Amino acid sequence: MRITIRQSDFDAMTRYARELAPEEACGLIAGEDQPDGSREIRKVYYLTNTDHTNEHFTIDPREQLAAVRDMRAEGLKPLGNWHSHPETPSRPSEEDQRLANDSGASYLILSLAEPEHPALNAFHIEGTQEAKKVRKEELVILPESRSSGDDQ
Repeated sequence: MRITIRQSDFDAMTRYARELAPEEACGLIAGEDQPDGSREIRKVYYLTNTDHTNEHFTIDPREQLAAVRDMRAEGLKPLGNWHSHPETPSRPSEEDQRLANDSGASYLILSLAEPEHPALNAFHIEGTQEAKKVRKEELVILPESRSSGDDQ
């Protein structure tokens, strides 16, 4: 599967993750499924990691509910979540895989292991708790379009 995100959203995610480091930053992604089967991220939500640790995250449930309400109000679909790995590569840890329970979600992981070269990757995780299957999704960071008219 192909998933797209705007450069400005990637930059904002990176800033947010750097501000919270060494804790993991987290949030949700919303957007639209395209006719060709790809997904377009239209909005990134920056939520609180209630665990306040660099090893895992738990999204604040009240903030998550508010984000889902906002998605509905804007006509967007929940596409998945994102979180940072302040010190490790951009790939799902064993815990990330264990906690991935939505086979329809995209899981984005932003690594700050190389501070000057943040790495963002998207993954699809499915299967039973005993046998999770991880597949890397094609992630495309789109340059900003001057004619898009978006005010975000």
